[in-house]
Amino acid sequence: MGYYPFDSFKTLYRKPFGAVKEGERLTLRLLLHRDACVFDAFLRIRNDDDNLVHEIPLTPREWLYDYRFYDCEITLSNGLYWSDFRYTSAYGQFFVVKEKNGRGIVARDEGAKWQITVYDAAFKTPDWLNGGIIYQIFPDRFFCSGKKKENVPDDRFICDNWEKQPEYKQVNEPCSLGNDYYCGDLKGIEQKLPYLKDLGVTCIYLNPIFEAHSNHRYNTADYMKIDPLLGGEEDLKRLCAAAKKNGISVILDGVFSHTGDDSVYFNRKRRYGAGGAYNDFGSRYHYWYKFNRFPDDYSAWWGVPSLPETDEANEDYSEFITGENGVIRHWLKAGVSGWRLDVADELPDCFLDKARAAVKAENPDAFLLGEVWEDASNKISYGARRRFLRGRQLDSVMNYVFANAVIDFVRNSGGEKLETAVMSVMENYPNESIHLLMNHIGTHDTARALTMLGRTDDYIGDREWQSHYRLSPEEWDRGIKRLKIAAVLSFTLPGVPSLFYGDEAGIEGFGDPFCRATYPWGRENKELLEFYRALGKARRKSPAFKDGDFVPVISGGDLFSFVRESKEGKAFIAVNRGESEAVIDLPDGFPLKEAAVFGTPPENGKLTLPPYGYAVITV
Repeated sequence: MGYYPFDSFKTLYRKPFGAVKEGERLTLRLLLHRDACVFDAFLRIRNDDDNLVHEIPLTPREWLYDYRFYDCEITLSNGLYWSDFRYTSAYGQFFVVKEKNGRGIVARDEGAKWQITVYDAAFKTPDWLNGGIIYQIFPDRFFCSGKKKENVPDDRFICDNWEKQPEYKQVNEPCSLGNDYYCGDLKGIEQKLPYLKDLGVTCIYLNPIFEAHSNHRYNTADYMKIDPLLGGEEDLKRLCAAAKKNGISVILDGVFSHTGDDSVYFNRKRRYGAGGAYNDFGSRYHYWYKFNRFPDDYSAWWGVPSLPETDEANEDYSEFITGENGVIRHWLKAGVSGWRLDVADELPDCFLDKARAAVKAENPDAFLLGEVWEDASNKISYGARRRFLRGRQLDSVMNYVFANAVIDFVRNSGGEKLETAVMSVMENYPNESIHLLMNHIGTHDTARALTMLGRTDDYIGDREWQSHYRLSPEEWDRGIKRLKIAAVLSFTLPGVPSLFYGDEAGIEGFGDPFCRATYPWGRENKELLEFYRALGKARRKSPAFKDGDFVPVISGGDLFSFVRESKEGKAFIAVNRGESEAVIDLPDGFPLKEAAVFGTPPENGKLTLPPYGYAVITV
């Protein structure tokens, strides 16, 4: 058996594995061969906030065959740290530096370092979502209750054909990109609660529901008013109450980095009278925005003039959103169970601190989720290292790291790469956040999973080409097979699986607006829908999926397998994304007589996975 000088993924070298609590003891062990002729060995560590490297002597310990351990025990304060090792020997000075898979190699010069995340010892996340399933709904496109709509602006185009493809052209006509509405509403979601419960859903994440003058509603017009096509505040309260009776909570989308220019606050189009930041230099709202030269030169989100950026550091604006009578607490009082913060990495720390304080002051058990596309433990945005997951801001994040790694694996990469991506998140994030990661494989901001997985190339063309594209029968068959594997992984990896409405029904389509088509009621792919129902049941059968440890088993080429194990239960998960049969030995502790199986059943202690095969075995 070969040994490495250091491997941060293994408790032989780093204990405990992963992020540590402030003040918690962390033991780090270096393993060096007898032939290295070591004189002295040191841990080198620095706080991310400064460039001062501290060297801590390592104590020589026991031997393991021809290798000797050198270790130290440290405790750290809240923050992000970077570490490597140095040793002196009869052959000179050497460093032990990090490779991509977490292992250490000996080098003459300094190199990549290991990350140590240290978070607030009092950090606690809500338990109600742990082990559950999230269902993301784009409200206009899920289900229309038929309830009469009142006070609807007359500049909206109402589609009378539920099956019509969303408009993709920006034209000066009644039906234009972003201006076509299908009248999905809150009452419609309430009517479909039995359907969601049958899928095993425990949390509904709603894309924006506040009054706004585009169907996506990310251009907020009034944070204190539900959009008239969706209903009113009483409709939201009824939805939350009815959902609770079905074991389902509701979280809202908070878009606070910008508003719409056509809003109560900015009011560029004067829909709301003569006031507003754009029209009145003396308006209360003027300093909520960043004017370079009043009124036409202002900062806009990603340069889009219709989305003027807010100044989240402005005291009046932050009080309006996060204060005792602010937006966040108002809607928590109405019955919602948490918030997803749009572009959380574009919100300053001072605002995120207040947002968490507001959420937890109103309801300590409410959930605060952030949109961060990269590793949220070490993300740098706007020139600063962010502290999203150190216990004083977000509870957890949308897990784009897993999503990208899973889709990459299912399409073309090896199991080793997927394992490294999973283990890196497990290493860098607090356990409290890991259990609540939003494990999606597609959202309103990405192409539909079925489309991504069915195709063999990355060409996406323009919107005109996309509007006519449909998967061929061969691509459809491939996409369904791959989607099932991706779904099995998202439902069983650490975190909470998230379904984007209609993925379970076989919706295809590229990015906005095609990924936002209406749910195909009565036209679902029945076989795929039954697969998702059964997968949800398999997840609910084992407590291992609530907070079980992740233990890799076999990861290589077309295969990826692992164990999830907690005190209450354990599960073995294996997938084969290849086109050839694969045989795997079952890990110890999985006797067939006591096991529940989703997918391929084992025989005689072995699991024979067919092409695109999968198995979830729970004990």
